[in-house]
Amino acid sequence: MVGYGGEMESTDAGFEVPPTGLEPLAHHQGQLLSRTERAAVGRERRQVARRSSHGVWSANVHRRDPLAILGDQNRRRFPDLLPLRWGRMVASPFTFFRGAAAVMAADLADSPVTGLAVQACGDAHCANFGLFASPERHLLFDLNDFDETLPGPWEWDVKRLAASLVLAGRDNGYTAAESTSSAIEAMEGYRQAMANFSQLSQLEIWYSKVDIDEVLPLLPLDQQKQTTKTVLKARSHTTFQALEKLTELVDGHRRIKDDPPLVEHLPDTTTDYAVRTVLDRYRESLAEDRLILFEKFEVIDVARKVVGVGSVGTHCFIALCSADSTDDDPLFLQIKEANLSVLESWLPSSRHSNHGERVVVGQRLMQAASDQFLGWTKFRDRHFYVRQLRDMKGSANLGRMTPSSLQLYGSICGTTLARAHARSGDAVAISAYLGEGDGFARAIASFANAYSDQTERDHAALRLAIDEGRIEALEGI
Repeated sequence: MVGYGGEMESTDAGFEVPPTGLEPLAHHQGQLLSRTERAAVGRERRQVARRSSHGVWSANVHRRDPLAILGDQNRRRFPDLLPLRWGRMVASPFTFFRGAAAVMAADLADSPVTGLAVQACGDAHCANFGLFASPERHLLFDLNDFDETLPGPWEWDVKRLAASLVLAGRDNGYTAAESTSSAIEAMEGYRQAMANFSQLSQLEIWYSKVDIDEVLPLLPLDQQKQTTKTVLKARSHTTFQALEKLTELVDGHRRIKDDPPLVEHLPDTTTDYAVRTVLDRYRESLAEDRLILFEKFEVIDVARKVVGVGSVGTHCFIALCSADSTDDDPLFLQIKEANLSVLESWLPSSRHSNHGERVVVGQRLMQAASDQFLGWTKFRDRHFYVRQLRDMKGSANLGRMTPSSLQLYGSICGTTLARAHARSGDAVAISAYLGEGDGFARAIASFANAYSDQTERDHAALRLAIDEGRIEALEGI
């Protein structure tokens, strides 16, 4: 493989990474490559994977049953939450897609790739982008889910983003042309952003971000109003708002409010002990300044909390902490289990022995700024990462978007994904591969439509399994 020094580790997906993890393309056999040489490498990769080849999708004759793949993930999850997971996934083809990252990873394993490495998100669908506060209290737009992150092909992330936009458009009742346009806009946003990043220095790429206060004035007037509402809602999602919504007074003290099955205290004391042990051990992963801050707080209460679609059933908890005996100086932490990345069945395994560390390192590589409480640890055979539960977090309401709004949103997501990839990968080589036309964008849009058709068939299979009583589902929650 051109562009990497050292012995390579090959995979069934045709992707190669150095045994030590990501290494810059600029370093080849101990020598620095010029921008011109790196661009030449990118153009040469068109012979490895023609850009038009990305537009083809058909199920492999040996394709494994998607429900079996998802069933394998359930083995380490809370059994009582599995019906909720199936219920959320069967709500629509789009929600099925959101929970089926493992299925898509298997489907992409033999797809064409250039071999250019990035820190891949692994689950870059359009609902996994959103708003959050930087430590400097700027409201940023970025990727916000890194459970599956791993060094891998950048193509897998862009295909998952494009397919999600087509499915979101179909879910909203858009025409085929309107849904396809959102995927094209996302890929054009990715291509144009990567071209811009290819002209920047490494430090300029690293410092770049999408500050929502800078984006708002650039939006069309008809879209500024709804976006402003989303921003204001995100700004209201503070620890004090969570305190009001998620807790109640019990004997004069704040406790997490039970709302089963979404939030509840588990009856066994082992769980409470495990979560508190995790938080005690997690401090070892914090830098000294963050550790000093964390040690000002005491854990008051812990409870299990259901999150997302694909994560339902994993061991996820919240902890109410306080730095004052009157409970008016709160901190909410989320303790989330980290399992094997869905990409690791098809790519070299993570070089991190703890999957919580894998998630945290991947997040820091891809995000412009990360939660200052981000850390990891393990308890027995389970790995965890820790972050703030609410810190001005917000997400777009995809169901209320007009076709033009979804197209604009897709473009911003594509731009954001390009920035995340440029931080760890080589923007010059990827940009040279993509070229100046929209051929790659249209190829990916073709793939997105074909894969959306497959997702609808998979969703129908789940619907049938539930209707026939082969799978138990709790719907509408």
